[in-house]
Amino acid sequence: MDVIPGFEDLKRIRIAKPDGQCTIANGEEEEEPVSPMARLFHEPGCNIYIITKIGLKTQILDIHAFKANLGLTLAKHPRFSSLQVVSKESGGEIKWVQTEVDMDNHLIVPHIDYPDEKFVEDYICNLSKSTIDKSKPMWDFHILNVKTSDAEAVGVLRVHHSLGDGASLMSLFLACTRKTSDPEAFPSCTIVTKKSNLSKSWGLGFVLMMMMMVWNTIVDVVMFVLTALFLKDTKTPLKGPPGVENNPRRIVHRTVSLDDVKLVKRAMNITINDVVLGVTEAGISKYLNRRYEGYKGQMGNKIGYVILSFTIAFREDPLEYVREANAIMSQKKTSLEAIYSHWIVKLILKLFGIKAAGKLSHKVFSNTTLWFSNVPGPQEEVAFFGHPVAYIAPTCYGQPNALMIHVVSYVDKLTFVLSADEETIPDPHQLCDDLEDSLKLVMAAVIAKQTHKV
Repeated sequence: MDVIPGFEDLKRIRIAKPDGQCTIANGEEEEEPVSPMARLFHEPGCNIYIITKIGLKTQILDIHAFKANLGLTLAKHPRFSSLQVVSKESGGEIKWVQTEVDMDNHLIVPHIDYPDEKFVEDYICNLSKSTIDKSKPMWDFHILNVKTSDAEAVGVLRVHHSLGDGASLMSLFLACTRKTSDPEAFPSCTIVTKKSNLSKSWGLGFVLMMMMMVWNTIVDVVMFVLTALFLKDTKTPLKGPPGVENNPRRIVHRTVSLDDVKLVKRAMNITINDVVLGVTEAGISKYLNRRYEGYKGQMGNKIGYVILSFTIAFREDPLEYVREANAIMSQKKTSLEAIYSHWIVKLILKLFGIKAAGKLSHKVFSNTTLWFSNVPGPQEEVAFFGHPVAYIAPTCYGQPNALMIHVVSYVDKLTFVLSADEETIPDPHQLCDDLEDSLKLVMAAVIAKQTHKV
C-alpha cells in the first residue's frame, strides 16, 4: 500500500468546524476557543462519541503504511491534532491547542481471539463502554482484520462529537479517499446545501407560504420549549430509562438497495428522506407489534433540533407510512424550528452558562424516544488508503436515548445503522430485519400500484 499525499494536496476539500464555519483542510490555525456548542458535548448526559464502521474489501496487511497515511491525513487536521485545554487566563475557557500527535496512541490493532462477525460486534460494544483520555486528541482508529458477511476487514473510527458533526466528518473521510476507478482522483462530494424553494416573486402564493412558515415555526418552537420543560413522549418499550446514556451499545447495520428506495421516491414524487422515514416508522411498528402484540402509541423522533412524531400502528397500505412521513417533512420544511431552537440553546448559553445549556439539551434528548440522522456518502466506489470500501456505517453512543437510527448512502446502497441499548432493545438484528422487510413491502406496493394502472 502506497503512502498517499498529505493534506497539503487536499486544497479543494473544505472541512466544517464544530461551530459551523469552514476551513481549508491544510490551513494553519492559531489557538482558538472551543465553541459553546462543542463544549456541550462534554456536559453530563451529553458526552457523545461518533463511531464509524468502515467495511473494507481487502485486509489491512501493511499496518506501517496505514499508520503513515493516517499521520499524513487525519492527524494533520487542526481538530485531530489539538488538545482541548482549559485556559486559566481566560477564566476557565477551553481552547484548541496544537500538539504533536503520537500515532501509537491513536492506531490500535487488537489481538483477535475468535475472528468472526460476533467478535466485531462485541469489540465495538466494549468500545462504547469507554471514553478517550483528554490528554491526547480525542480520536482513535481500530483495525479489525476479520472477515464478515459483507467485508474482508473492518476499520473503526471513533471521534468525540466536539471535534465535528456528521457532515464535516464525512467531508474529512472523503478527503482521505480516492476513486477506485481513478486512484489519483478525489470522490465527488454529495454534501451540498439545498437552495431554498421559496419563490422570489411577491405574489399571493409567496405571501401564503410566508404565513405558513411563520405559523409552523411558532407551533414547532413552542413544542420544542415544552419538550425542554416537561413534555415527554408517550411511554413505549423503545424509551430507555434514566441514565441510559451510560449503558454500552450494540451497534449493528443492514444494507439495502438504494435503487429500491429511488423507485419508491420516483413513483410517489417525494424525497429519499421521506421514503427512509416512512420505512423507519413501518419497521418500528412491525418490530413493536411482534415483540409486544397489538402495541399502539405515539413516539417522537429527534433530527438535530427538529422534533417529529411517529404513529406506531399497522397500516393496511404500506404506502401510508411514506405518505405520512412526506406530510410531516413537508410541514417541517416550511418551518424555522431548527434555526430558532439552535438560537434558544445559544441564548441559554449566554444568559445562564454551559451547565444550564447542558441540562437543557439533556432534558430535550431524554424526553424524546430515539434519534434519527442521515448523511449522504460518496456516489462512486472509493478506496481508503488503497483499500476499496464495502460500506460506511456511522452512529453515536453516549446519547440519553436507547435507540439511534442512522442512514447513510454509498454508491448504489443504503445502510441503516442502529445504536441500541441492549437492556431496552435486546434484539437489534430483528429490528434490522423489520426495516428491510418494510422497504420490500413498500416497494411491492408501489410496483403493484403501477401494474394496476397499466
